[in-house]
Amino acid sequence: MSESDKAGTVKIIYVLYLVGLVTGGIAGVVGVVMAYVNRGDGPDWLQSHYEFQIRTFWIGLLFTIVGGILLLIVIGGFVYLFWIVWLIIRCVKAIKYLDNEEAHPNPQGWMFS
Repeated sequence: MSESDKAGTVKIIYVLYLVGLVTGGIAGVVGVVMAYVNRGDGPDWLQSHYEFQIRTFWIGLLFTIVGGILLLIVIGGFVYLFWIVWLIIRCVKAIKYLDNEEAHPNPQGWMFS
């Protein structure tokens, strides 16, 4: 598999995360499985994206669980709204790095970069 094919796989995972917003998360689960399966392949700059994708999934799952619990006191809706914006910004910024063939600068981060 060529490097451009591997970069294409990384981009597909980001797109799956975004599609997961409208499919109830099923596409996101497929994406994280793909990230785990492929994380040992490719150069270091792609490895940073796989790490970022895996962390994005698990942090996002945490946000959705907390949001679900907090729905009982109404604030959960705001947590869900934050999670949606957070996910979109993370994926769009990461795709920008990917298109420039750059490693993700902070794959361990919790926020947008």
